[in-house]
Amino acid sequence: MAGPYSCMLLGDLGADVIKIEPPGTGDQTRGAMGFKMKGPDSMGFLNMNRNKRSVAVNLKSEAGRELFYELVKNADILVENYRPGVMKKLKCDYETVAKYNPRLVYASISGFGQSGPWAGRPGFDLMAQAMSGVMSVTGHPGGPPVKAGVPVADIGCGLFATYAVLAAYIGAKATGEGQYIDASLFEAALAFSVWDISEYWGRGTQPIPLGTANRMSAPYQAVKSKDGYFVMGATNQKLWLLLCETLGRNELVEDPRFKTNPDRLANREVLIEELEKTFVTRTSDEWVEALLGVGIPAGTMYTYPEAFESEHGRHREMRIEIDHPHEGKVSNIGFAVKLTGTPQQVRLHPPLLGQHTDEVLKEIGLDTSAVEALAARGAFAP
Repeated sequence: MAGPYSCMLLGDLGADVIKIEPPGTGDQTRGAMGFKMKGPDSMGFLNMNRNKRSVAVNLKSEAGRELFYELVKNADILVENYRPGVMKKLKCDYETVAKYNPRLVYASISGFGQSGPWAGRPGFDLMAQAMSGVMSVTGHPGGPPVKAGVPVADIGCGLFATYAVLAAYIGAKATGEGQYIDASLFEAALAFSVWDISEYWGRGTQPIPLGTANRMSAPYQAVKSKDGYFVMGATNQKLWLLLCETLGRNELVEDPRFKTNPDRLANREVLIEELEKTFVTRTSDEWVEALLGVGIPAGTMYTYPEAFESEHGRHREMRIEIDHPHEGKVSNIGFAVKLTGTPQQVRLHPPLLGQHTDEVLKEIGLDTSAVEALAARGAFAP
């Protein structure tokens, strides 16, 4: 997921992204998710591969590699998402292809990086979450292991790879020299651990799961209301005093267990018990409105459908529709940041497997006879 996601972001910004796929099967996520769309590609694939062109090439064949080198000569950036060693075995590693294009920015994305004792392991988001420590702080105290509900290591690695690629591209434009980028899911997940590892390094105490609570301040979590739960945060002394006033619980201000933020953190469980005695008297929507009305951060707990279809989600255009030859109108997640000067655009629907092979080969100067010769040597065969 990390490599395709990173390249989609680059495509959204205007890059001409050529997706190299194995003939016959293509990207394995084309067949993922366990339910069928109208066409052969999964909804997950359709949400990670807009603004790309697909070229189906068998990199295990000598002819396929020759074609790959021709593509490399015309490229600014190469992103690969194989386990370490695979690209070298295919003779498509950085040392090999940089001879054809010294200005190439080459990014390798893997589970654990290109070096170290874990480098050769297969790496997926679940393993990265577990082995980075993320799962050790996810869930509720004393509960079973829980992973983050969204693939934070995959998406995080895709984002880190993207910023590294863009930085290296700027450098290559200035110097004419490319470079190699080594990104991993493991390190991406570790990079998110700012507060958690700071607690360990600063206090010597191992971070534990806190449910929806926060290590830095209390109250700052989901709380029970009359009809369910909502989230709120009185993250400083001013907001704490305002919360007590709004709840009509001014006796809590003088309670020695809750006088300061460190006191409230030390007594978080009993603090929430006290607050929920009041919160359960009104609905979540009533409390969210009341707290926001006096400037205390609060929010409703939405499902994904509710979030995307909310008035704000629709205003921010976080659900967009793309025309697709098999699916008709297909939903996609909208652009997560908005650029005013060079706004992202959907230029291409998620490609069909090998859809642009002939088009791209013509662009790099291969005529019909050359393509036929490559085909005869197995360049496009599964």
